Amino acid sequence: QPPPTPHPPSYKKSGIIPLLDLAQRQHGGWLPLAAMDKVAKIVGVAPMRVYEVATFYTMFNREKVGKYFMQLCGTTPCMICGSEDIKRTIMKHLDIEDGETTEDGLFTLKEVECLGACANAPMIQMNDDYYECLTPRTTVELLEACRAGSPPQMGKWGSLPMNGQVSCEGPLGKTSLREVPMKEHVVGTMRKSWPEEKVDPKSVKEHMGYGV
Repeated sequence: QPPPTPHPPSYKKSGIIPLLDLAQRQHGGWLPLAAMDKVAKIVGVAPMRVYEVATFYTMFNREKVGKYFMQLCGTTPCMICGSEDIKRTIMKHLDIEDGETTEDGLFTLKEVECLGACANAPMIQMNDDYYECLTPRTTVELLEACRAGSPPQMGKWGSLPMNGQVSCEGPLGKTSLREVPMKEHVVGTMRKSWPEEKVDPKSVKEHMGYGV
């Protein structure tokens, strides 16, 4: 296996976002000032350039969050499908308000804008994982499973609809695209060299270093 290619010196600034993400994961889900200063030193920029990035992107937390950081989608599709009920359920069950953390440090709740899972609304992103098709009952079940230290495992496609369905399939299961397209019909050299049957979506976080 060839050695890794050194990062081009002229593009060191492009490492700010991945380095901030790594630092946040190493520090329990949030970024202290010292971590941002360290990233600035590594990429060779003034600390303010890193602060600008960290304050612009909502993926970065500059205050301590709970072990289970819940981002509840409140955008229109989720709201229509009951996100307000889910929000009230979480706040009542955990005795916290939006933006607060439980006294035991386990849970933080934050309402956010669209997380791109509209077909399976309402949903939350908890840490890196999507829990979808929520009801007040399944929301409480999810919270209690996390409190017990056993959050439900992700499904085949890297998310978990809490109503038992698979991915975005409706109650009738697959109604179209029942077969994998022939290889010669697939566009893109990467897709051709990485056939679908060899992809394990649940391993993606491992390959991205999320377990660091």
